[in-house]
Amino acid sequence: MKHVLFAVALCVFQSAVGLAEEPARPNVVFILADDLGWADTTLYGHTKFYNTPNLERLAKRGMTFTHAYSASPLCSPTRSAILTGLSPARTGITTPNCHLPQVVLKATPGVSAPPSAKSVQPEPVTRLKTDYPTLAKSLKAVGYATGHFGKWHLGHEPYSPRVHGFDVDVPHHPGPGPAGSYVAPWKFKDFDHDPDVPQQHIEDRMAKEATAWIEQHKDKPFFLNYWMFSVHAPFDAKRALIEKHRGRVNPKDPQRSPTYAAMVESMDDAVGTLLDTLDRLKLADNTIIVFTSDNGGNMYSVVDGTVPTSNTPLRGGKATMFEGGTRVPCVVCWPGVVEPNTKSDVPLQSEDYYPTLLDGLGIPPAKGQQFDGMSVLPVLKGEKFADRPLFQYFPHSPPVPDWLPPSVSVHRGDWKLIRIFHGGDKESHRYLLYDLRKDLGETKNLADERQELVRELDSLIEDFLHRTKTVRPIPNTDFDAANYRPEDIGKPKARDQRPAPKKASDRNDPGAIPGLKGWKARGCGVRIEEGVAIVQGTSAAPFFGFAPGTLDGEAKLVVRMRGGSGKGWIEWLTGSDVKSARKSEAFAAEAQTWTERELKIPAQRGESGILRLHLPADGKLVEIDWIELNTQNGKKRWDF
Repeated sequence: MKHVLFAVALCVFQSAVGLAEEPARPNVVFILADDLGWADTTLYGHTKFYNTPNLERLAKRGMTFTHAYSASPLCSPTRSAILTGLSPARTGITTPNCHLPQVVLKATPGVSAPPSAKSVQPEPVTRLKTDYPTLAKSLKAVGYATGHFGKWHLGHEPYSPRVHGFDVDVPHHPGPGPAGSYVAPWKFKDFDHDPDVPQQHIEDRMAKEATAWIEQHKDKPFFLNYWMFSVHAPFDAKRALIEKHRGRVNPKDPQRSPTYAAMVESMDDAVGTLLDTLDRLKLADNTIIVFTSDNGGNMYSVVDGTVPTSNTPLRGGKATMFEGGTRVPCVVCWPGVVEPNTKSDVPLQSEDYYPTLLDGLGIPPAKGQQFDGMSVLPVLKGEKFADRPLFQYFPHSPPVPDWLPPSVSVHRGDWKLIRIFHGGDKESHRYLLYDLRKDLGETKNLADERQELVRELDSLIEDFLHRTKTVRPIPNTDFDAANYRPEDIGKPKARDQRPAPKKASDRNDPGAIPGLKGWKARGCGVRIEEGVAIVQGTSAAPFFGFAPGTLDGEAKLVVRMRGGSGKGWIEWLTGSDVKSARKSEAFAAEAQTWTERELKIPAQRGESGILRLHLPADGKLVEIDWIELNTQNGKKRWDF
């Protein structure tokens, strides 16, 4: 009997010891900034204008990576890579088009290209398929509470975070940026600002929501996926912060936008809110934190009369295959694994986070699951790590500064090779080779001098494309050398000259812009983001045009808009003679606030004509929320 009691007691003791030796898995907080460039933080010593004290605070707790790369120079491909550990080359998500209505789940070869292009871009995927294992699904399967906060941009329902492993999704918004603006009121479908904070900043609200969720789940492991809206367009911020930084502008500094500086500060403040919460709840010592960005800084939009930011000393920025497009800030804080306040120059990429977290948390991959990334846990532990190549696939050519035709790249050690698909003679590829240790700005192409190295690195690219079963660009059979202008590569085109898919009814109308709902843009570039038409004049007389039919003489146009600083007016044309057009009184634009402009249309009873809404021709962005036409017969409204 004594032996039985002893055995039972020993079993109980061993069980207790075993339980004591198995602490709860650490929490995971993944913070992803949007469009935050490598030089946009104080982590690397390349900015004197932006302030990021909370990122420095995080860096003192963890490891800062000097050579962290996004999977793509654009956002949605990188987001898919973080969640799946798979390259965009494999998933087919290669552009940020996941908010568009078309559902495309498989990449296919492209059909056509203009005669000036040597290759045809493939047709990309528009949704993250729900059958992929994701980081959220893996953590949820072992008992983690999972919450997604902020931007998603991987698909509408039924492809939202809720079907990709997240219990909670706030604000459950599928679009590419904050709905309307950063400062409330917003235009989210079912999410509004706090009633007592009428001009609340979206990151303040997101951090508040995330804090409340952490408090709710503090007693069990949680995975907080905070994908910030900041610092993506539209470019606006707290007025007080804009004015604060306006007084600090140095005209000689390439980073000189006070609005962007204010956006960076609000982003950093949100990071500080999360750190404060973890400290207050005594969770910091048991929480892994990853901070990074989805691509490089935006160097082609316009804000405050300049570009939003500069990625100097890197070349290029968002939407380019140069370092400025894909090298991003990164800090990993992992108590008990990472030595605080350390740095690593080991390259890592978006595809690595998922397998690294599974490895460090002791969670096996799903049966048959594959990764294009790999665990960098040895790096986090300060151990040696074998050099391996990193790949980035971007088969598109958006017309931004330093753009390239459809390309793929490989990093190995200090060397970087870019293959431009079919960019050479007779459908051969063209190559750019850079020694990043000696030439961080990618100014000297060494491909001709180091042809053997080019062949060696290109064989790695070929193996990568074969392994990931990539749908590649194909030679353009309509290519016409007479239309080819290689000197234009890397030079942005005017916004209103950008090629865009058109409806059959619009093919003969170069001013028809998808999303403008019948309005035609002239002398300006237009893009639709979150229900707002963002307009930038490219001529001395930018305007929107529309043919409303016969008017009864008692008509007016109401426009909700902001931006610009010049004058606008209504023009009514009843014939071919533009000089005889009747004009309304001019109105002054207001840059900072949404204003409803009520404009009388100078039409006479029974007239048919063309209505033109002339916009300020100062080159500054003008945002139009909606347009409403009021007549005696009723009203018509266009919500973009």
